[in-house]
Amino acid sequence: MKDFDNKRVFITGGSSGIGFSTANLFARKGSHIIIFARGEERLEAAKNEISGNAVSKDQQFSCMQLDVSNHKDVKTVMSNAIKVFGTPDVLINCAGRAYPNYFETISFEQFDETMKTNLYSIWNTISVLLPHMRKKGGHIANVSSIAGFIGVFGFTDYCASKFAIIGFSEALKSELKACGITVSVLCPPDTATPGFEVENRTKPEETKAISANAGLMHPDKVAEAFLNGIIKGKFLIIPGLDGKLTHIAKRLFPGLVDSIMDMAIKKMGKKKNKKNRPVDTGPSL
Repeated sequence: MKDFDNKRVFITGGSSGIGFSTANLFARKGSHIIIFARGEERLEAAKNEISGNAVSKDQQFSCMQLDVSNHKDVKTVMSNAIKVFGTPDVLINCAGRAYPNYFETISFEQFDETMKTNLYSIWNTISVLLPHMRKKGGHIANVSSIAGFIGVFGFTDYCASKFAIIGFSEALKSELKACGITVSVLCPPDTATPGFEVENRTKPEETKAISANAGLMHPDKVAEAFLNGIIKGKFLIIPGLDGKLTHIAKRLFPGLVDSIMDMAIKKMGKKKNKKNRPVDTGPSL
């Protein structure tokens, strides 16, 4: 898909971060856009901002409150969206979240919620929309992460969900090729979004040390790479040179990638031990 003029685009997680930036780009391409997210107030504000990028007075913009992790909710809201907005030509699954921490401190409830928000949400939206999209073809793009092909300290539940998205997308791509629907998956690096700020509240020091030398991409730059990848028909879209090099290194030299991360973890461990070491105050009297 190379021309998005007059195309209908559905974007989950479209009220902030990468989803919001992607919606702005599609608006500048002449698309009709409907965004979905949980926060009603932020949704309306985001829709108004996105519509400000329209290039034609005929473009349509809408938003609907939706918890994509809830299958029944998705079925109801997406079915209604099709009735009032039409069948999407492009579906962008961008909803997601992360609460990194040490494995032992991650509860089953958090693991369950992470899987539902990051993975089940994609299954939910596609299961409702695919029967309609089959009739005219289109494109489905799912958002994973660099942590979707590299297991990162502190991200056990998050990596589980993001690895699964890549496998799911690859299998779906094979199934849908014959009916004119292409599939791609975005694997962004650390990105300056509201979600990234939330991550840092629980992120272990070892995790911060691993990513210390990596840059923080702006969501607009990630969105540009995302759209260009879709236009070029790429399956795996990795924004930024660092991300691309990391993917190549992981494929060709997995031991090297592990060693680099292990060194950062070990160095942080020594720093923490030194910090927590009791201070020698001399002999007691």
